[in-house]
Amino acid sequence: MLALLPSAAAAAPGPSASSAVVMTGDGQLLYDKNGQARALIASTTKLMTAIVVLENAKLNELVDIKPEYCNIEGSSMYLKAGERYTVKELLLGLLLESGNDAACALACHTAGSMEGFAGLMNRKAAQLGMTGSSFANPHGLDAQGHYSTAMDMAKLMCYCMENQSFRQLCATKSCSIHGQTLVNHNRLLELCPGCVGGKTGYTLSAGRCLVSCCERKGLRLVCVTLSAPDDWNDHMALYDWAYSRFTLKDVMEGQCFSVPVISGTVETVQLVPEKSIEVYTGSCRQIVLQAEMPRFVFAPVNKGETGGQIWVIINEKIIDGCSLIYAEDAELAVTARNTDGR
Repeated sequence: MLALLPSAAAAAPGPSASSAVVMTGDGQLLYDKNGQARALIASTTKLMTAIVVLENAKLNELVDIKPEYCNIEGSSMYLKAGERYTVKELLLGLLLESGNDAACALACHTAGSMEGFAGLMNRKAAQLGMTGSSFANPHGLDAQGHYSTAMDMAKLMCYCMENQSFRQLCATKSCSIHGQTLVNHNRLLELCPGCVGGKTGYTLSAGRCLVSCCERKGLRLVCVTLSAPDDWNDHMALYDWAYSRFTLKDVMEGQCFSVPVISGTVETVQLVPEKSIEVYTGSCRQIVLQAEMPRFVFAPVNKGETGGQIWVIINEKIIDGCSLIYAEDAELAVTARNTDGR
């Protein structure tokens, strides 16, 4: 099944993925190719692992590495029994290097066991309305009862990106932990303008899976492809297409505010934005400008001085802003002296 916005049907790309979804950060569906089909999701599972850990543990908590956490099949950050890591360090190993050992260590630290952690994952999935998903482990290796859909994974990524710690961890390109350099496997951070995070995944049965997030001019989009031989190009093409569905507008154009002047040669002075701010507009985007400025100002006032602030609020969230500056001088008025010299 392929569903598109009506006005966009002719221009939509044809991704290599078996299923694909593009969604705005606040949940509006823009593109749907078999988005409800259940599929293996490989290491994109770790998005759920990360957010469950972030909501149930503190980043500075210490985790003792046990032998059973080590030598897990597949990708690894190469933990060694007896070492000690913080939760934050393990999350970086989870999201950058896709460490299955990090997933096990985090799961057992957070819930006491892999099974207990899977229960937390499924509880969170139910809270997010991920009705086509079931989680059996924290790492994404093929397992009975472990699957999701492109639609559900898009919902999950939208939710994850609301978490500041997740955003920072997911956008990290590289770091050094215990003398080891970890490098983010998400090539879109370099290839795709505006990409701010994502998670790769691959098993022989699942194929190449990719969940990513992109932000351009105040508009956050999430893209998911499952079983996609050409996933990098799929995501870049889908983002370019999706952003073309919206209109880019300078919302600062024409904004001008009058402020009364006390003891000046003019009665009012104008405040204008110090710069242009372009955002994507569309029927699903409620854009509000909120300005803060003085009720009056005492002369003298110099052109170019800061007199206030203005913010761009989209769907009730501040996404950008700038200073308001005076567009002209307002000189101090000189009072005429009395004829007797007083």
